[in-house]
Amino acid sequence: MLGMNILSPGQKWLFAGILTILTAFIWTSSAEAQATVTPPSQSAAVTHTTSPSSHSSAIEMEAEEEAKHLPLYAALPFVGILLSVALFPLLFPHFWHHHYPKVAAFWALVFAVPFLIHNFHLALYEILHIVLIDYIPFIILLWGLFTVSGGILLRGTLVGTPALNVQMLAIGTLLASWMGTTGASMLLIRPVLRANAERKSKAHVIIFFIFLVSNIGGALTPLGDPPLFLGFLHGVPFFWTLHITPHFLVASVLTLLLFFLIDSIIYKKEDSAPKEKIELAQKYPLRLEGMHNFLFLGGILISVLMSGAWRPGVAFNLLGIHLELQNLCRDAGILLMCFFSWKTTHIKVRQDNQFTWGPIKEVAYLFIGIFITIIPLLMMLRAGESGSMGFIIRAVKEPAHYFWITGILSSFLDNAPTYLTFFNTALGRLGMTEGEMAYMLRGVVEHPEHQVFIEYLKGISAGAVFFGANTYIGNAPNFMVRSIAEEAGVKMPSFFGYMLWSVGILVPIFVVITLIFF
Repeated sequence: MLGMNILSPGQKWLFAGILTILTAFIWTSSAEAQATVTPPSQSAAVTHTTSPSSHSSAIEMEAEEEAKHLPLYAALPFVGILLSVALFPLLFPHFWHHHYPKVAAFWALVFAVPFLIHNFHLALYEILHIVLIDYIPFIILLWGLFTVSGGILLRGTLVGTPALNVQMLAIGTLLASWMGTTGASMLLIRPVLRANAERKSKAHVIIFFIFLVSNIGGALTPLGDPPLFLGFLHGVPFFWTLHITPHFLVASVLTLLLFFLIDSIIYKKEDSAPKEKIELAQKYPLRLEGMHNFLFLGGILISVLMSGAWRPGVAFNLLGIHLELQNLCRDAGILLMCFFSWKTTHIKVRQDNQFTWGPIKEVAYLFIGIFITIIPLLMMLRAGESGSMGFIIRAVKEPAHYFWITGILSSFLDNAPTYLTFFNTALGRLGMTEGEMAYMLRGVVEHPEHQVFIEYLKGISAGAVFFGANTYIGNAPNFMVRSIAEEAGVKMPSFFGYMLWSVGILVPIFVVITLIFF
């Protein structure tokens, strides 16, 4: 395999040691998580060392009540920023390039100002909640993985033939479940771009990279994608997600086969990979620089796992928002890994890796607008059948329904709360508590609806992960991969142009998965 041929014998031992440490930590974390689940018989007796203040409880109750009355048109600012991301780069590229932070701020204010006027305390609470609990950790994790992976340089000459491209995409797809879709994407996108630098047509390579490495590859463990990690935090066993391995294999193998077919046709038409480049490949063998950054990537993964396995029961109340100690430690750990990476990696490695801050800045600016304008949609989903989106909740009854509706919403909304919404919908429909569910999935207790819930959960998990590939904003690394590719000179399709690819390639694959498994 390409990945192991790159390493010297000593580096292979180092890499094996890192994997061993991570595997041991995963098993330990899984065991700790299992030990902390409250048995069904004791679920009513669960207590917390930190209780919400009466003020925050009142705000949360008010938010629940307000969510029931939110009209669908409250989502218009989100639609506005979505259309801006889709159309402005196409229609007004010069304006967009210089003013996209202002566009994001405009749509955020279009939602926030009326909301603050209507109910100042509730609006402040919801905005602070999504910024402190969701956006800041989201950006810290992305920034951490972006910074550390930018210090790992693959030297040598790679020739972007269809065979090599398939091999690199397959490696990235397998890595994504163990180091996260974002980590795998940031690690491999630059080598893939360099391998295809001489190709005339290469946008399709990056599109399939987003399909596979940035999304489908994250389906096998909670480390792979945020919704699965959220399920782990709510009692789903760490290795339960291996139940959707057949779905993963069908999705990844069919996508790789289609890519090989398309790339082979384009490659033959281009008559690329001249003999001189192949000779260079023989002259300059592959090698990795900045290998010590794998330790820092491991530190980031351990920080994320720790936040799910360690529950000290300590939280800090900031204007009604509960900032839990384990999450603060996770963010601090990620920032520390970034600091070490930046200080210990030679600047020439980053320069040769064409590392700049542009892509992460673009993601940070645009996603603060997206996160704020998405608030009313998430509130409507939390309201369940009582809210304006209740017709969707009521319509979901079969495993295939869970797969498609979780997936379609995850294509445009944050897939983590979407996963949690339908996860709770499935529990409620079957009259099951989280404690019962956790013990049932571990085989400790039996439940008459055991198999039904498993099929629901397979649909929810696969939908939340796979469908994130449908749009540039469907999953965290998608937009960043596009930004890095464009910075490297690749002309990527527009928002809707990308969706033509995703609908044409992925939707038929999702139909096949539905027919086989649901």
